[in-house]
Amino acid sequence: MVQVSEQLIWEVVKNNNCFLKKVNGRTKRSGTMRFSAERNNLRSLSSYKHSGLASNKAVGIASKNDRAVLYTKTASKADKSIAIAETPMNKDFAKVCKNVEKAVVDNFYRPDLKKDALAKYSAVYQANRRARGIQKAVPVKKGRKSA
Repeated sequence: MVQVSEQLIWEVVKNNNCFLKKVNGRTKRSGTMRFSAERNNLRSLSSYKHSGLASNKAVGIASKNDRAVLYTKTASKADKSIAIAETPMNKDFAKVCKNVEKAVVDNFYRPDLKKDALAKYSAVYQANRRARGIQKAVPVKKGRKSA
């Protein structure tokens, strides 16, 4: 397979790919937001930094069978179907946070995504607790009541 730079791939896919979701703002000032439904996109934003398609080193956290899973893209196998390594995260919250930091920051994989990875893991962890019935769902605010 031909080696292509990450920047070239991003320029090709940034305006048109199957994961792109464009949401128009309510006003001219808020503008159009561009979201992405890619697998290894921690913030779901369509940007070069967060893209799982264009990057050889991509990080993703998702839920699988009510457990969190850390996905990392292997740079040497980026063009093959076995490029994504799957690491189950089934320890307690503090230990998994340390494991996420080790996987993302300590081995110089993608230190710029540390904050996003921890935020995504926290959201997945809370959703899994609600799905298993350990934590109650957040009540919906009903607004002002008329007497």
